[in-house]
Amino acid sequence: MAQKDGMAQKIVATRYGEPTESVRLVPADVAEPGPDEVVVRVLAAGVNPFDAKLVRGQMGTDPAKLPLDLGGEAAGVVHAAGADSGFAIGDEVVVYPARAAFAEFVTAPAANVHRKPSALGWERAAALLLAGVTAADIAATLGLTADDVLLVHGGAGAVGSIVVARAVALGATVIATASAANHDYLRGLGALPVAYDGDLATAIGAVAPAPVTAVADTAGTDAAIDVSLGLVPADRVVSIAAWGRTGDGITVIDGSGPQSKRHRRDAVPGLLEDAAAGRIVVEIAGVYDLADTGRALAAVAGRHPRGKFVVRP
Repeated sequence: MAQKDGMAQKIVATRYGEPTESVRLVPADVAEPGPDEVVVRVLAAGVNPFDAKLVRGQMGTDPAKLPLDLGGEAAGVVHAAGADSGFAIGDEVVVYPARAAFAEFVTAPAANVHRKPSALGWERAAALLLAGVTAADIAATLGLTADDVLLVHGGAGAVGSIVVARAVALGATVIATASAANHDYLRGLGALPVAYDGDLATAIGAVAPAPVTAVADTAGTDAAIDVSLGLVPADRVVSIAAWGRTGDGITVIDGSGPQSKRHRRDAVPGLLEDAAAGRIVVEIAGVYDLADTGRALAAVAGRHPRGKFVVRP
């Protein structure tokens, strides 16, 4: 799948439905960058649940939007750079936010292209930033400090684990819900794990050394929000998933507000530095060829091992 005569390949969804039946590998132009743009040869692209939701029509089924470009984060090498971009051919970079990252080449504004630390591998670099900036947004919105006792719902997930790591680094006490199979992993991150089945409120009370002061929710279930509201005021609950519960006064963020955008933009350099130094570890659950992106999207939408999936051209 190498570039030939100015053409390459990318993944698109040609219809809404199950990813294994809906996505195709199609020819794509290799664009000439504008003055403030960068063309990156993709070496790895992160797979996220949002991509699967787009394909399945959970974000809308407007036929006018087909074919859908997919992929929101990538890592690779600069192939061409605009005169005002600040990058040069051969620079190792991470692209986030990206558009159409499931491809051999991706074009992005220079503001969305970040220098990759040499100590950070391609797959982890490609899978870091979407989850990482979301976690940073949660932590910043809550205004976490060392005095907090933080409850994280879904603490072993891609976003939840980074929230845990960041809160622990701040000196906060962290309690995290997860299946029993992930409890040792959470202990390794510095959290106090509890199972999310059974009487969750009692389980939290049994391990909490002090009253919970803040909640980071990545699960979005009614059970998680109900327990949270029994522990803290609604304005101390920040969720990325519980859209049906905004009437309860909790804060739900999706990165679209000006404050969230600032939190996410400002977090990128620190996330890359922390990942390169091993302070944040992005686990890779599986690697797929670009042509097998449909399988990767089906995997991320279902039950799967802890960690992120990536695709590689």
